[in-house]
Amino acid sequence: MTQELPIRCYVVSSFLLKKDNGDYRVLLLKRKQTILGAWAGVGGGIEEGEKAWQAVLREIKEETGLTPERLYSADTCEQFYEIDRDSILIAPVFVAYVSDDTAVTINEEHSEFGWFTFEEAMLKVSFPEQRWILKHIQEEFVQRQPVEWLLIDIY
Repeated sequence: MTQELPIRCYVVSSFLLKKDNGDYRVLLLKRKQTILGAWAGVGGGIEEGEKAWQAVLREIKEETGLTPERLYSADTCEQFYEIDRDSILIAPVFVAYVSDDTAVTINEEHSEFGWFTFEEAMLKVSFPEQRWILKHIQEEFVQRQPVEWLLIDIY
């Protein structure tokens, strides 16, 4: 008899993009208390009654004070094995474009933030999955025009 591993999806993940001198930069936040004080995009839990895209908009506002101009499904999920829960965590990933002159106000969960080139961001994040997602976002949302059907009508 085989044992099934639970698959859980209760969080969302997002990466915010803005233009700086014609090039896109990605926002990373440094969490105060997490694995290795890790740099990451914006993310958090889905509250009861929320759709995943609504949760990501709320988390973006709570963690950065920002409201995206456009929000897309990144058409991928962040996934990893949770050792303590012996389960697989899957988080849908979103891409949010914000105004070029936007000002970030981080909340108490974070100690630092920065707008990084994709190359810099890939050096900051801790996990291979995060680097793969950043490469995917760079290829599909910066180097190419995003696929229109991935756009989420937030207004």
